[in-house]
Amino acid sequence: MPVLWRRGWIMAEGGDFRLIGVTLEERAPQDHNHAIAREREIALYDLIENNFFKPLLSPGGPYRLVLGIEENRLVFNIQLANGEHHGTCILSLTPLRRVIKDYFTICDSYVKAIPDQPPSRIETIDMARRGIHDEAAFILQERLGSKICVDIDTARRLFTLICVLHLRG
Repeated sequence: MPVLWRRGWIMAEGGDFRLIGVTLEERAPQDHNHAIAREREIALYDLIENNFFKPLLSPGGPYRLVLGIEENRLVFNIQLANGEHHGTCILSLTPLRRVIKDYFTICDSYVKAIPDQPPSRIETIDMARRGIHDEAAFILQERLGSKICVDIDTARRLFTLICVLHLRG
């Protein structure tokens, strides 16, 4: 199916396959620190600005997504632009558990390195962080593949939001 670029998002011929809104469903919304809140807002903004999101067998959107975690499962509640329920996709978080842990560990190392490590060391840690983020995006893209087609940038931003859902404050 041909894919066309339109104003910062992708439109596949025959339908509008993009997210126009994303809400994180946090069981008890946390009072995140400023850095976490900023990462969350950047990921949400970037995701809405440029994404490809195509639930398989869907005639097209655009879509709104409510993303949450229930009982160690990632829940994608998909709605059409008018708020009508369009479907739900539930994935086990088990395949992502190790990479989420690694991602948090490397992010912590990065923050600790900033005050007293040379720029070359910080850059090395940041490259490792990006590598883990890419690995997670590929895993997420693969796991979603039989239900929802996303491009790699959309998968990266969704992974960032999944990490925000895992934070406990």
